Amino acid sequence: MARLEKNRFEKEGVNPFNAPIPGESLTSLPENPKAWERPPEFTNEDEAMKAIYLLLTEQDKLKIIVNTIDDGVPLDEIAQVLLYKGYTEGKFNPDLMLLLIEPTLYLLISIADYAEIKDYVLYAGEDNDPDTQIPEDDIIPIDVDGDGKPDKAAPSKQVKEPKADSVSASLLQRIKTELPSKVKQVIGEEEKV
Repeated sequence: MARLEKNRFEKEGVNPFNAPIPGESLTSLPENPKAWERPPEFTNEDEAMKAIYLLLTEQDKLKIIVNTIDDGVPLDEIAQVLLYKGYTEGKFNPDLMLLLIEPTLYLLISIADYAEIKDYVLYAGEDNDPDTQIPEDDIIPIDVDGDGKPDKAAPSKQVKEPKADSVSASLLQRIKTELPSKVKQVIGEEEKV
């Protein structure tokens, strides 16, 4: 008798029939909905951002955030993880999560600035992005609009002040007054260790 050759699933030890049935996720009990299937905890952008600020500025979490930024983890990835976690915990819906991206990034940039981390990474691959490259001295400036004057250079990475509609006035005030002392306290504790 000829022996049959094992198929790919048998070689890898995977049973293709041991998978969820399409629509199985819709059969969970309505009494036990997932966190994101219930009404969100926050429906207002300012309230949600205040909660994120309070979460990030807790002593132990702020220390982790400062170390993570200092290790070179891009700020956009930190914001993605933070906001997605909030969504899965039922803190906010996907629409509000998207609205929170910009103010969360401003908050992370402020933390990096107050921690005196000047070489933070805003997003992965920004070093290779031609839009953020500073031209060499021998490069002739480009005149895109054709007015005979060279166009202004791309803005620097340093973000001084967020737009007025990006961050609420109360949160911006907290970032300016409370955050510097909290970050300095965390940095001071690390230097003692």
